[in-house]
Amino acid sequence: MTAKSLFIRANGDFTYLMKIIMRHLFVTTLLALTLASAVYAEVLPRPDHVVIVIEENHGYAQIMDKRNSASYIHALAKRGVLFTESHGVTHPSQPNYLALFSGSTQGITNDSCPHTFNNDNLASSLQDGGFSFATFSESLPATGDLICSSGDYQRKHNPAANWQGARLPAGINRRFADFPQDYSRLPTVSFVVPDQDDDMHDGSFETADQWLKTHIDPYVAWAYKHNSLLILTWDEDDFRGDNRIVTILAGPMVVAGTSSQHIDHYSVLRMLLDFYGLPALGASRDAEAIKGIWKGR
Repeated sequence: MTAKSLFIRANGDFTYLMKIIMRHLFVTTLLALTLASAVYAEVLPRPDHVVIVIEENHGYAQIMDKRNSASYIHALAKRGVLFTESHGVTHPSQPNYLALFSGSTQGITNDSCPHTFNNDNLASSLQDGGFSFATFSESLPATGDLICSSGDYQRKHNPAANWQGARLPAGINRRFADFPQDYSRLPTVSFVVPDQDDDMHDGSFETADQWLKTHIDPYVAWAYKHNSLLILTWDEDDFRGDNRIVTILAGPMVVAGTSSQHIDHYSVLRMLLDFYGLPALGASRDAEAIKGIWKGR
């Protein structure tokens, strides 16, 4: 065999060998990515209960002002994870609540009432998946009441009411007076809506802070011992910033600290649906998964 033919054969063998190596690397990389995805799915928590408390009309800088450092909210932020780049979706209040509950503002651009919708939402998705949901609204006159306004209660802050009858049963629309003292009796996911005196809409930071300490902190203490989670968030800022708001997660499945991940109400909705293996809704489909805060990651 000539030197030339030996070179050609060796070169051909080398090319064949490189093809095998590259194919092996591709398969190995694909397998690694598949396993990484499976690992993420395995470590994503599934809280026994999630309580979401929604406050009103204050921006991040207002809430996290150092002058409030002795507050319950600041203590909660230190105990859980504080998102430093959390944002409302729009203005005014109502479309933000609709976004968090359904993945869409439903075309609503104001605080008008009443509205009736019959599409999918967080509550219907949970119920279809074998889970449960309720909203506990302070100052709501009675379970299932669809009144637009009663004293300090405002239906614009109670999004589930807009699907009641058309898609959801009246029993999911409850008074905060019905919030159980035995927290194990809570639905899988609950919205807690303080009235306008206690959510910072009409009342002060100090009033809302004390309300949270009195009514929500006992649940937080219980949650840390019972695989459950609190989400404290705001609907929007006070129109004087870029709609940057405070969102805090507190529970045994989160790593205490801060996260600079950009999130909004759609991100939070996706997280809630991801917890229970439910399909994303509306704009939450395009929201990035909340990551980097879970224990075990």
